[in-house]
Amino acid sequence: MSKDNHFFMREPWTYDPEARPKKRDDGEQGFNTRALHAGFHPLGDLEPYRSFVPPITQSMTFPYKTFDEIPCPVYGRTRTPTNTLLEERLASLEGGEACITAGSGSQALFNLIFTIARPGDNVVTSLNVFGEGYKQAATIFPERCQVDFRFVQDPGNPDSWDALIDEKTKLVWVETPSNPCLFITDIAAIADVAHAHNVPLMVDNTTATAALQTPMDLGADIILLSITKFLAGNATVIGGAIVGPEDLVEDIRWNTTEFIGSVVPPLEAWMTLQYLETLAMRMQRHSSNAQAIAEYLKGHPGVAHVNYSGLPDHPQYDLAAKQMKAHGGLLSFVVKNGKAGAAAVMNAFKLVVHAVTFGTSKTICMHPATITHEHMTPAERAEAGIDDGLIRFSVGLEDPDDIIADLEQALSK
Repeated sequence: MSKDNHFFMREPWTYDPEARPKKRDDGEQGFNTRALHAGFHPLGDLEPYRSFVPPITQSMTFPYKTFDEIPCPVYGRTRTPTNTLLEERLASLEGGEACITAGSGSQALFNLIFTIARPGDNVVTSLNVFGEGYKQAATIFPERCQVDFRFVQDPGNPDSWDALIDEKTKLVWVETPSNPCLFITDIAAIADVAHAHNVPLMVDNTTATAALQTPMDLGADIILLSITKFLAGNATVIGGAIVGPEDLVEDIRWNTTEFIGSVVPPLEAWMTLQYLETLAMRMQRHSSNAQAIAEYLKGHPGVAHVNYSGLPDHPQYDLAAKQMKAHGGLLSFVVKNGKAGAAAVMNAFKLVVHAVTFGTSKTICMHPATITHEHMTPAERAEAGIDDGLIRFSVGLEDPDDIIADLEQALSK
């Protein structure tokens, strides 16, 4: 292998527990300003595009100037001009040094762990994670890569996390609020635990987004995102991202993505850039709608339980209010009669759509026990709070009274 010092020849990242994200040039700007301008400004980037909106460079390869001058971007699998704008904007919103995108949130998770872990290493997490992530943790990495995943028994207790970390732990992984049961993990407390062992903390910020929660301000080192969900917000894009230290991001890009994956393509990157401009406003609307829906469901006799951190009886209500600006657009609720009861309600919806995703502008629902978390054992689902009657409900941007009316007629059947 050539040892020439090319930009794509990267040494493996080494975690430095003393390092914190470098101060960004746009760090003093507000969230909405960065959502509109980070990575591209019509005047600052006037030439050669002379465009008010970021341009699409719909090319998967990039010409050499001379034989010895390797261009960067060089090939569309690892970087394109339009994708670079998206990565810069996502890094800005999360407050991180750098970002790399991936074909999906699941792919982003895989690329990160595949980059930093080796056979015999382990990752500490909980059962409060998205279903595809659980599958990677429970079988794919242990069986195919000999990387072990340890699930804490009491994720609300920092001591439970501390007890599972050892000298072979490469990452602590938290998802908060969790999908689908909206468990809230104390980011600052778990960051302290991880850092005491010189281990980085990754927070999956998909459900809240940086519009409502900035985990890096609370001590997180790495952010996992599904662009597919609230970031894009309308089920037209699939993608994922990792935000973190620049050396880690470039390690993933040139030592993993280059060989087994791809960044988000130009058109999808451009579309996402447009959608991010309204993220904060959308998340406010999602949150206010979800609060109204949760309060309605809480008082309905056909609903046994509601998971939403905006309800005062949520076990982590105070923590959520402390580390989030609002409670987001995702909730879940349990209906009577288990799977049959959930099916009856979901089949009766007229406005709400039954489909597998969340974070869309239209209200959408699905059944976690039979779709996203079907790989869990019944005991694991019970431990995670995934009842057979649980319906995941992603509250959209409709008029809330119309969502409630559809719930009312469906729950009355």
